[in-house]
Amino acid sequence: MAQRDYYEILEISRDASPDEIKKAYRKKALKFHPDKNPEDPEAEKKFKEAAEAYEVLRDPNKRSRYDQFGHAGVKNGASAGGGGFGGGMSMDDIFSQFGDIFEEFGFGGAGGFGGRSRGRRKRVNRGTNLRVKVKMTLEEITNGANKKIKVNKYVTCQTCSGSGAKDGSSFHTCSTCNGMGQVTQITNTFLGQMQTTSTCPSCGGEGKTISQKCSDCNGDGIVKGEEVISLDIPAGVEDGMQLSVSGKGNAAARGGIPGDLIVLVEQVEHEHFTRDGNNILYNLYISFPDAVMGTTVQVPTIDGKAKVKIEPGTQPGRILRLRNKGIPSLERGNRGDQLINVNIWTPKEVSKEEKEMLQQLNDSDNFKPDPGKNERSFFEKMREYFSG
Repeated sequence: MAQRDYYEILEISRDASPDEIKKAYRKKALKFHPDKNPEDPEAEKKFKEAAEAYEVLRDPNKRSRYDQFGHAGVKNGASAGGGGFGGGMSMDDIFSQFGDIFEEFGFGGAGGFGGRSRGRRKRVNRGTNLRVKVKMTLEEITNGANKKIKVNKYVTCQTCSGSGAKDGSSFHTCSTCNGMGQVTQITNTFLGQMQTTSTCPSCGGEGKTISQKCSDCNGDGIVKGEEVISLDIPAGVEDGMQLSVSGKGNAAARGGIPGDLIVLVEQVEHEHFTRDGNNILYNLYISFPDAVMGTTVQVPTIDGKAKVKIEPGTQPGRILRLRNKGIPSLERGNRGDQLINVNIWTPKEVSKEEKEMLQQLNDSDNFKPDPGKNERSFFEKMREYFSG
């Protein structure tokens, strides 16, 4: 089933400002919050749908890719060690990432509505995102590629398995919040009593404290390390495009949710080709005699080589087209073309004999320029280029 448009889900225009996006999400989250709609799976589905739309549109980079390539721009790609480009959101993800928005409703960071709670929902730590550049040749961009990269990052502490506790130490229920991870404060206002919920300052929202910290990670559960990550990059990506690999960023403190790995694609300059969207441009140089008499030449393509027929009387600047020899569209999959710009090679030096032969040709009426016969206007060339 095709996914709905994110702007349609939040009922906003495509040029909506960040504030408008946030307000629209708050409205949807309030309307479909599971605590407000108990036993209604459709409401929970729309609640998750709105959160997914907000998660993409609130991020300028993700929003730019979505505007350009649709869902494929933020979700395409195979998994990378259990991650992948994009992915759905669980209820825990939503409450951990957007808890501040729910607090603005008076829900509390745990997602409780009207003072009620969906069970004890403690704060979940989240690791930070990482950014890396990956260089790709036009051949790799055309066919897709698997890249293995070594990333320096925070990883789970092996000594304590990410718990942050020294071996044999124990965890204690936080005395400040009684294990809830949150503290509630009631204040009197002219409108009546107002209840606010915030993260517990003693345990940082985890609901427990450690009696003895791990000496290797000092209780954080993470240490500096490195990881080799395998990336399956889809065909058709562009220079400067950013892809997100879920869960491959920095590890989170004490077993939380890891951040994402943001992969910036950098296209390597090609020896023969220039990219123009999904088309590939190639400059072909032929001799003057070949242009006059016609010939067959072999040209390089991304897939190998191809033979191209040069018609007799070919003029400089003529565009020849090799169908489906370009780059695949990331979203649609169909390939562009290879466009061959024909240039006439003019030698800088000629021998005495060659000069005499050229002079004889120049004296012939057939070799005198005739714009009405042999040349096409710029607009005619452009019509040929775009009409294929």
